[in-house]
Amino acid sequence: MINSTIKLSKTMEENVEMVKSAFHETADLKDRSLLLNKTSCKLIYIDSLVDKKVIERNIIEPLLECKTETVPEMIVKNAEYVRSTELEVTVKNLLEGSCALFAEGDNTVLLLPVAAGEERAIQEPENEHIIKGAHDGFSENINKNIFLIRRRVKNPSLQVKTFSLGSTTNTKVSLLYIDDLVDRGPLDVLLKRIEAVDVKEMQSSGELEELIEDNSYSLFPQMLSTERPDRAASYLLEGKSVVMVDGTPHVLVSPITFFSFYQTPDDYNSRWIIGSFFRLIRMFSFLMAISLPAIYIAVVSFHSEVLPLGILYAIRVQIEYIPLPPFFEAIAMQLVLELLKEAAIRLPSPIAQTIGIVGGLVIGTAVVEAGFVSNTMIVVIALTAIASFVAPVNHMGTGARIMAFPIILAANFFGFLGIVLALTVLLIHLCKLESFGKPYLEPVAPLHIKGIKDSFIKTKKKNNSLKQS
Repeated sequence: MINSTIKLSKTMEENVEMVKSAFHETADLKDRSLLLNKTSCKLIYIDSLVDKKVIERNIIEPLLECKTETVPEMIVKNAEYVRSTELEVTVKNLLEGSCALFAEGDNTVLLLPVAAGEERAIQEPENEHIIKGAHDGFSENINKNIFLIRRRVKNPSLQVKTFSLGSTTNTKVSLLYIDDLVDRGPLDVLLKRIEAVDVKEMQSSGELEELIEDNSYSLFPQMLSTERPDRAASYLLEGKSVVMVDGTPHVLVSPITFFSFYQTPDDYNSRWIIGSFFRLIRMFSFLMAISLPAIYIAVVSFHSEVLPLGILYAIRVQIEYIPLPPFFEAIAMQLVLELLKEAAIRLPSPIAQTIGIVGGLVIGTAVVEAGFVSNTMIVVIALTAIASFVAPVNHMGTGARIMAFPIILAANFFGFLGIVLALTVLLIHLCKLESFGKPYLEPVAPLHIKGIKDSFIKTKKKNNSLKQS
């Protein structure tokens, strides 16, 4: 860390040496000597962070061609510049892609942004595909991400607050909200938590989320992570806040509710009946993902009388010679599913497709023919996996699959009673959970009748002008 009290001197060489010492004489710290109006100057920059063509065209050429007595900031062609007398500010700007111009006899430095512009092009997020709507996504450049929001929300009340987190990385973090729409209570909580973050490094939005959310031990995320600018903009218009971390395309939305994780932009781009139907399907998929294997185990082990005789006979014939109890069958197949999913994610796409086919067909058929697992269990686990993948946000789907394990355990010991007890504990946890002071199950708990409309079904928008007429 650099002492913030260190000031620049009027000796140019001394200032240059202080900067070089702060960077420990790194090889990519370059300097260039210039002469402006018979005054010796030095231009310093980090070679790996700047665009040298911009330096040559906008700074060096204008300075060398100028023959009149004037200050450098009136000569250079940069849109922005900063004057500073502090070494800490100088070092910070150099690390952000600026160049520093020192002049003999001047105890200030002119800092000019000339950062290199090598970034990934704007493209649709692979994890949040939609059928109807915008097809652009956030990138790793935080300024470009703010541009994508401002292009959608052309409102002078849109505020951007910037923070620098991580004593080692000095990562830029931006907080966006619409001043006259935002809910002040959650915003104040969010601001205090961001300002209280004290870590050595900050690399991604996931790290920041873990540091500022209400309960980091819960399986349920309390901030929504998205790569879609249209989704982030819609939440801003609802009075929520958006947090961006430089270097990652995932932005965080807060405060958020449980039901928001099962909504997509497609809901609002489709007719209200279609959007409502698929939203209800997603809600039902969450219940399937956490309880379907447990219900199967409870029925087979304790409550076979609830099944029609024909179905009961078919299941009994299948499991008669299976050496493992249904509980171990379910746990083993759930773990195999997670292994196959993890392998498919980590491997290159062509190999991942092969793994999916091998895992789904060859291994599934082999374990059934070998008599280790019943056909019914394969169907149950497959339906559970499909139901968990329906969740638009991957974290929620993964949390649902993990939550299924304790419910399976409860069903194995107590049958339907165990499932009811486990789901009751889960409901109590969700009711107690908060997102920056807002109840996680709002508007169901506490109950708000008006808010329930848009949680389970997509309400039809009304034309204000038609309403007035």
